[in-house]
Amino acid sequence: HFVSGLEFDLATNLVGQPLVRQQVMKGLRGFLENPNPVKPLVMSFHGSTGTGKTYVSSMLIRYLFQGGLQSPYVHHFSPIVHFPHAEHIEQYKESLRRWIRGNLTSCGRSAFLFDEMDKMHPGLIDVIIPFLGPSWVVYGTNYRKAIFIFISNAGGEQINNVTLALWRARKDREEISLQDLEPAISKAVFENPESGFWNSGIINEHLIDFVVPFLPLKHHHVKQCVVSELIQQGLEVRPDVVQEVADSIPYFPEEEKLFSSTGCKTVASRISFFF
Repeated sequence: HFVSGLEFDLATNLVGQPLVRQQVMKGLRGFLENPNPVKPLVMSFHGSTGTGKTYVSSMLIRYLFQGGLQSPYVHHFSPIVHFPHAEHIEQYKESLRRWIRGNLTSCGRSAFLFDEMDKMHPGLIDVIIPFLGPSWVVYGTNYRKAIFIFISNAGGEQINNVTLALWRARKDREEISLQDLEPAISKAVFENPESGFWNSGIINEHLIDFVVPFLPLKHHHVKQCVVSELIQQGLEVRPDVVQEVADSIPYFPEEEKLFSSTGCKTVASRISFFF
């Protein structure tokens, strides 16, 4: 039941991301309907700021776990908070491995979110490889019902460039396919020495089940975000305000001004200027 709830919520509230909806639902449905999954579900979200990566991961968690992100079975890692110093990488590896093992022992159906993978020290994430693959049991625990989500701005610029090139070639954003975007994402994310996935066994062993690209948002998408935000704040939806807030956001490229530079990220804070 919550799968259809999630699908409805994504269709209604996630602005301008048909590919995301398709990939996330495909991944989740197949995984949850299988009483004995062969491996955990591993998804990697890519896109620039404000396109909905955190929004979708939180929504997903809210449907899957009572208490959402506050659930004791949901674990959220941020490299800046949890793994700030490159010189402590060995220590981080050990604590990350212990943390995941310990939490999967208490509940096989757990979720692990890794934020800002582009800021993760290369090499660190590979300690979780044993938990992502199809081995039956690791350390005496069946962990194949777990969900891992990697979130990253890396690849965002490439996704934006491809989307722009396709727009110039008169291809509608609804027609953009994963195949259009995957090569560019791979190059930016998995072959970049700065990236947390650089040279990673997670990539070489094909442990990511779903790459989920978030497209840049256009002016009319931003307007939809403004309307949603006004409703959420209990404010009157005035067309002039909607227009002004959407117009106050920077757009790129310089000539065409097609896509919002910050997605919908600054919408909530901008609304107060107009009331």
